[in-house]
Amino acid sequence: MIVFVKLLLAHLIGDFILQPTSWVTDKENKKHKSIYLYLHIFLHFILAWILVGELAFGWFALALAILHGFIDFLKLHYQNAKTKRNWFSIDQLLHLAVLICISLMYTKTEIHFTNISSQLWITLTALILLTKPTSLIIKNTISIWTPENKSNDKSLQNAGNYIGILERLFIFCFILTGHFEAIGFLLAAKSIFRFGDLKEAKDRKLTEYVLIGTLLSFGIALLTGLLVEFGIRISS
Repeated sequence: MIVFVKLLLAHLIGDFILQPTSWVTDKENKKHKSIYLYLHIFLHFILAWILVGELAFGWFALALAILHGFIDFLKLHYQNAKTKRNWFSIDQLLHLAVLICISLMYTKTEIHFTNISSQLWITLTALILLTKPTSLIIKNTISIWTPENKSNDKSLQNAGNYIGILERLFIFCFILTGHFEAIGFLLAAKSIFRFGDLKEAKDRKLTEYVLIGTLLSFGIALLTGLLVEFGIRISS
């Protein structure tokens, strides 16, 4: 575990702390012809080796750096202005997967899915449920009341969807950690921020639409959290 933590620290330092914007710009313009791409790869090699602090890790650090460079190469050649944000996420997820694999290989740790506890499976399933599946359930449930006039809506694209996912995940964590009072605070905070928008809208249908969506979101999160808590208790 500590090897992975050290590798993650090396990645964070190499990718965000010690990589100037000028390096990023030069890599995006020149791609594989940029000298900074190779300096970046070498930096990750040195950081990983030094932070792990074991001579035997040298070859693993080299493999990690090469894979890091290959992932960056793919991102630089396939991203464009529209897909840059998506490629950033893909890039970081791939780097994280490499860190996990290298740390498991170096420590000779094997993963047996049969050994994963039932509590973890229950929790993971609930977390997935509270993201996009619940958003689609709520969207379909309240679609019959969707306000007709949305042409003047100046909100961020998909912002409501992401806000709903985040609030459900917060509620889920609050329930599992026993902080029920925080749920009330979250609901109050959202109500305060939403009050101004709904007051300016002067549309009773919009107000009711938002309230139904919010209460459904909170209700599903609460029910899921309580069911998971019950499931963990009886399976332990």
